[in-house]
Amino acid sequence: MRKAIITGAGGFIGGALTELLLEKGITVYGVDISEKLLERHSDKENFIPVIADFSKYSELHEMIKADDIDVFYHFAWAGGFESSISNYRLQLDNAKSCGDAITAAISLKCKRFVNAGTYNQYEIASILNSNSENLRPTCIYSSAKTTASIICKTLAADKIEYCAGLIPMPFGENNRSMQLPNVLMLSLIRGISPKLIEGNNWYDMVYIEDIAKAFEAIGKRGKSGSEYYIGHRIKRTFKDIVTEIRDIIAPEIELRFGEYKDHKVFDESLIDFEKLYIETGYECVSDFGETIKRTVEWLRSDPIMKEKQI
Repeated sequence: MRKAIITGAGGFIGGALTELLLEKGITVYGVDISEKLLERHSDKENFIPVIADFSKYSELHEMIKADDIDVFYHFAWAGGFESSISNYRLQLDNAKSCGDAITAAISLKCKRFVNAGTYNQYEIASILNSNSENLRPTCIYSSAKTTASIICKTLAADKIEYCAGLIPMPFGENNRSMQLPNVLMLSLIRGISPKLIEGNNWYDMVYIEDIAKAFEAIGKRGKSGSEYYIGHRIKRTFKDIVTEIRDIIAPEIELRFGEYKDHKVFDESLIDFEKLYIETGYECVSDFGETIKRTVEWLRSDPIMKEKQI
């Protein structure tokens, strides 16, 4: 890989991949909605900022003057993963933007398009298979991701190679969302005993460096048409993971498991835990304890996270 386009290059995951590729000497056209979001990469000579919101994606082939792009990575997704997950209008616009992104990639004659999905798409597959009526607000977000996947696969046919990475719960430095890992770690840092589910179901948390390296591998060696679960090959329960995090941060804090019931959201048999390793040679190998410690150090020092309300 010599050149790549990354949308959402100023975000948590897109930003991490941008940094990784820049360090390896790859030219990155980083797309985001403002110069401020892209400032973190501005000291790299091989970084080319492209300021564009979704309404400008149809013009990307004119804004990016290159015809030899190896991979177009699409991470941009408005609203993040908090209250907006149930905003169906916003989520439908996000799905539409994926179609605009892959259309731009085709116009630019990129060799490959790699889309960022979510492991919550397995929940949608389970619902469709079982006609379940037990739906969560998250289903609006994950159904939009599923729709985006179908749109991209359809538009890609005979025009561009297509791959995707489905991400479980991410954590690490520069994640300023209030997703579960940050809420849990901030609670423990502040001496708060968190109320938790029973915790007997399978769960996965993946460090940002592993996610970035997985997407690099998919861009380089992924099999066209494949979607990859970007997570650990060894299964763990929610209780096991949360207990290890507690023992690292504040072993004296009580974990209030069982305050809420476990909710079975999808059939684990839908997930191929080995596919990423078999087809790209990459697996998530970061030391969990050490990466939790790094994340806690960052949470303690980041001025924005220190002010977040739990």
